Amino acid sequence: MGKKNRQAASSKPVQADKPATLKDLLDPGILEKLKAQADQMKAEEAKQREAAQEKAAEERKAEQKRLDNNFGHLLENSKLDWRKYK
Repeated sequence: MGKKNRQAASSKPVQADKPATLKDLLDPGILEKLKAQADQMKAEEAKQREAAQEKAAEERKAEQKRLDNNFGHLLENSKLDWRKYK
């Protein structure tokens, strides 16, 4: 019996040394709800980033189209080496 008591006594302080985490203290149902909410927020954030990227791409495309119709811009940015086209 002495050996069993020593083993049990030695294993309890190891567990007592670890502080209780919030995960251990929360109800499993609440923990699942929080995880689901976090996943939902990540998905919404990803949708917002994707929408912002699409909007930026559309703005770049519209700006490029506007510049392509601007003769002054095309003249300023064209290469003036006409010998290539002879």
